[in-house]
Amino acid sequence: MKKQGIFPGILFIGVGLYFLLQQFDFPFTKQLLTWPSILLIIGIAFLFQSYLGHDSGTIFPGFLLVGLGVHFHAMVLFSFWPHHWAMFTLIVGVAFLLLYLRTKRDGLVPAIILLTISGFGFFPSDVMDWFMSFFDFFEGFWPLLLIAIGLFLIFRRK
Repeated sequence: MKKQGIFPGILFIGVGLYFLLQQFDFPFTKQLLTWPSILLIIGIAFLFQSYLGHDSGTIFPGFLLVGLGVHFHAMVLFSFWPHHWAMFTLIVGVAFLLLYLRTKRDGLVPAIILLTISGFGFFPSDVMDWFMSFFDFFEGFWPLLLIAIGLFLIFRRK
């Protein structure tokens, strides 16, 4: 049975803590209490709703917002953190994977596609050039393959 009061309760607690910490002059609050923290608070509220409220529909937005919040904070706080587009497909891919693990029916195909795209995105360009040399003969036709896959997914019988 879904408990509907968890999300707003956690959201109010998180936003209250956010504004309470802004009133104090702790040394770490200037760096942590920025707009990505709001993403974290909302995402954590969704995750609590998902796990404590037994609401599998909120796991995707929860992990997506937490992942984006962590990513934007980490870009500022850690010099080694990747500033690469593949981080976004990785975060969304993991969100789909968690949705699939929670529901056992939704999100597996998008998770595999996005995590594969992320894997290719993180490869150095010389490795990608070597890999793509095998597919040079498809250079003009690969968009047709993508269109065919999309049409198959839309019109297949379930």
